[in-house]
Amino acid sequence: VGYGKTEVALRAAFKAAMDGRQVAVLVPTTVLAEQHYLTFTRRLAPFPVKVELLSRFRSTAEQKQVIAALAAGSVDIVIGTHRLLQKDVAFKQLGLVVIDEEQRFGVAHKERLKQLRQEVDVLTLSATPIPRTLHMSLAGVRDMSVIDTPPEERLPVKTFIAQEDDRLIRNAVLREFERDGQVYFVHNRVQTIGAVAEKLRQLLPEARIAVGHGQMAPEHLERVMLDFADGKSNLLLCTTIIESGLDIPNANTIIIHRATHLGLAQLYQLRGRVGRSNRRAYAYLLYGNEQQLPELAERRLRAVFEASELGAGFKIAMKDLEIRGAGNLLGADQHGHVGAVGFDLYTKLLAEEIDELRGQVVATPPQVTVDLPIGAMLPDAYIGDQSVKIDLYRRLAAITSVDEAKAIRQEISDRFGPPPEPVENLLTIIELKGMAIALGIPSVTVVENELTVKLPPNRQLTRSALYRAYGSALRLTPNQLRLPIAKLGEHWPGKVKDLLTMLA
Repeated sequence: VGYGKTEVALRAAFKAAMDGRQVAVLVPTTVLAEQHYLTFTRRLAPFPVKVELLSRFRSTAEQKQVIAALAAGSVDIVIGTHRLLQKDVAFKQLGLVVIDEEQRFGVAHKERLKQLRQEVDVLTLSATPIPRTLHMSLAGVRDMSVIDTPPEERLPVKTFIAQEDDRLIRNAVLREFERDGQVYFVHNRVQTIGAVAEKLRQLLPEARIAVGHGQMAPEHLERVMLDFADGKSNLLLCTTIIESGLDIPNANTIIIHRATHLGLAQLYQLRGRVGRSNRRAYAYLLYGNEQQLPELAERRLRAVFEASELGAGFKIAMKDLEIRGAGNLLGADQHGHVGAVGFDLYTKLLAEEIDELRGQVVATPPQVTVDLPIGAMLPDAYIGDQSVKIDLYRRLAAITSVDEAKAIRQEISDRFGPPPEPVENLLTIIELKGMAIALGIPSVTVVENELTVKLPPNRQLTRSALYRAYGSALRLTPNQLRLPIAKLGEHWPGKVKDLLTMLA
């Protein structure tokens, strides 16, 4: 939030317009559309670029003019809300579609954009992408860039979670007024916003209060927002209509009333409306006077509170992906589970399919069996956290080389201390698997106290070194090697590695 996604979009739009293509910038709210229109118009004024706005802030006649100009090709950049997706909007030479605040649009909206023209470039911007989009990027279906560096002199927003309290609200607002700043007060219920406005007027007689929400007449809402941006009012009581991308650098305190009723990404986005200059900003997440917070609401508030460092949106989005699941990438579901094949296999199949479409050779790793009668596991006494343990098992199962096995052995020892015997056995089995893959050996097993190593076809073995080491107990045929475990001596699983090294 506040890292400069709009700047990236503006430069991309300018480049496309200069190359003779039209640009559509799709935004979720009329307020944000108005703000982007002013920003684009101001920045591109010195250049021969025609920028237009298409939203309910424009009259029907004005909308018709813009639509006709788009079809004729005389408008280079159009900024609009969902109005841009309606059937009567057609472009002459559409080259780039920018979707701002991507998490606010449904799959159906994005599919409609693809139909506008098959070969258009699409740039989506989001501080908190929905799980489906984030996973598509992580899986390689979509390219992803992350802006890690905040603008100069940017400070993290100081966040407080507290119970509703008139004195706290008054002190927070007056502290902001003392430095000539402005305040957002978010109350997300249109039905009761009037009563809250009255209460605030009694609590803060010195405040110039303005009220804004999505059910107001467009002209009235536009006036309210412009007055707040110009500093004519210094406290904006509003719904979450300000959530998306609003940029007023002088507003550096936000009070979110009944924060427990809002989602994780919403809270993060709302907090991102402040702290957009070099001033320290404050966010107050207030909950009602209930005896106890619901567990889920508490987890959401805690996640926003803990992710208070700069650029935490990616972490929030990953948390959302973890909580909600990745969704069905090929359908309209935003979240849920890929039930048919299981998530891991689905991801693997998807990655292979993407590589194939890119023309890359998909190498299927050889199937190797290592089956030794030893206890090999990660015990609870060694690693207590189940999610960490599952993650390690998954990583161990994916290892295909000795170097990878050694690296994970080092990591496990560093993180959890010297490995006990069952962990040592497990790591030995993983190393043996890596060695077997490198040698083309299909299996290393123990049957009735006899080690059996199946040998790769068409490989000649020099017997002398093997016989010197193991004597006549070693039995060698063209396709396998057999040796009683007793000949390997104590700590025999480790000695199997020496045998495979000798085979190599």
